[in-house]
Amino acid sequence: MSSSNKDSCHHHETLKIGIVGFGPFAQFLAKTMIRQGHSLTATSRSDYSDLCNQMGIKFFREMTQFCEAENDVVLLCTSIISSLQVVQSNPFNLLTRRALFVDVLSVKEYPRDLLLNLLPDDCDLVCTHPMFGPESGKNGWKGLPMVFERVRVRDQNLCSTFLGIFEREGCRMVEMTCQEHDKLAAKTQFVTHTIGRMLSEMEIEPTPMDTKGFQMLLQLRETMCQHSFDLYLGLFKHNRFAIEELNNMERALQTVKKKLMEGMDKK
Repeated sequence: MSSSNKDSCHHHETLKIGIVGFGPFAQFLAKTMIRQGHSLTATSRSDYSDLCNQMGIKFFREMTQFCEAENDVVLLCTSIISSLQVVQSNPFNLLTRRALFVDVLSVKEYPRDLLLNLLPDDCDLVCTHPMFGPESGKNGWKGLPMVFERVRVRDQNLCSTFLGIFEREGCRMVEMTCQEHDKLAAKTQFVTHTIGRMLSEMEIEPTPMDTKGFQMLLQLRETMCQHSFDLYLGLFKHNRFAIEELNNMERALQTVKKKLMEGMDKK
């Protein structure tokens, strides 16, 4: 960025954003970024060139070409499970300019450590987790939480401009450490997914006499099972606080069962 536009209102500068991994979540974010006037490139294991053409995004099959595309921001939208392999196999040392790296994974300590280890030292890093997706964000992002940590930021202006994308849409910006995020996500996101998966294993079905509460459970199962098992596994495998919550849930069921059994024995 030239020094002249350093001082202009950062929210309306346009960025060149390169997306690595162009699945449904990346496509969902890209639509808003394009609407705001940013210019996008993408690369992915699958060939998304047709979709990208329609959206006005330049698609690169070759990672080398992607690295030469002079992006201000490199946005990692891979799955949690494949992120290590993707970051290891990509020649980010070929980047022709110092980029701000941003990940959007649903766990945070894991990508932070991975990227601090494998990225060129002169690249800045912001770890983010937009706590919404194509379903919950389809009518706009107003009031939806966007969690982030400025892990290594030297170019404050570039960082603010990127975060400004979410501010402009009215997201609730929540700044917290990656560790804090993982602690809370284990208690919220992972527990929610687990209950959804349990209901699915129990094969619950609608009945002619459903209560509102039961309908909510059916809805929860429905929503959680739209996510891949790989995502769910990633939430568990790469969040060190998840096992504790899984054990808590198991203990809670045992406690409730014990109370019922004790109640049965009372005369």
